[in-house]
Amino acid sequence: MLDQVPYLPYIMSAFIGIGLAAASGFRVFLPMFAVSLASYFHWIPMSESFEWLSSLPALITTGIAMIAEILAYYIPFVDHLLDTISIPMATVAGSVLFASQFADLGTFPQWALALIAGGGTAATISSGFAGIRAASTATTGGLGNSVVGTTETAGAGIMAILAMAAPFIAAIFAIITLILVIVFGRKAWRKLKNRKQINASH
Repeated sequence: MLDQVPYLPYIMSAFIGIGLAAASGFRVFLPMFAVSLASYFHWIPMSESFEWLSSLPALITTGIAMIAEILAYYIPFVDHLLDTISIPMATVAGSVLFASQFADLGTFPQWALALIAGGGTAATISSGFAGIRAASTATTGGLGNSVVGTTETAGAGIMAILAMAAPFIAAIFAIITLILVIVFGRKAWRKLKNRKQINASH
């Protein structure tokens, strides 16, 4: 039945790509490690141009980077430093992981789609959580940041696994996450802006 659906492989690739890009918005290296691990053990296929992701050096490198990134978000001030570079890094990671699912499209459409859909999704989620963390620091003195950090790590792990195991569900979750992050992220940035204005006027 599903075989009759036109362009089904591309639709499935888009679902996987969006799920992985959303995971990159939460954490940059966790989804890359998940894809590297899955392709290294041949749980998922990997196209020729992205075979480097399934190599042992890539697996070790992304594994170390993932652990360092997760732990760094529990260190006060370091988490804010990471937030300043996490948005461009998430954009790159989201684009790469999205593009890895579209090897047959041709270079230009593959990367154009990857930057818009993959990079855009990852950047939106990453910037939204940066706003939520900044508002958490301002209102709780940084005490609530570990909760935000844990939520991001859990979100990255769940989205990465769903993207590979249940792409359709991952895509739905990614869209819901995008909407929630845009709503709450904008509120957090607005609250932070108002707080700065009040402090400046005193």
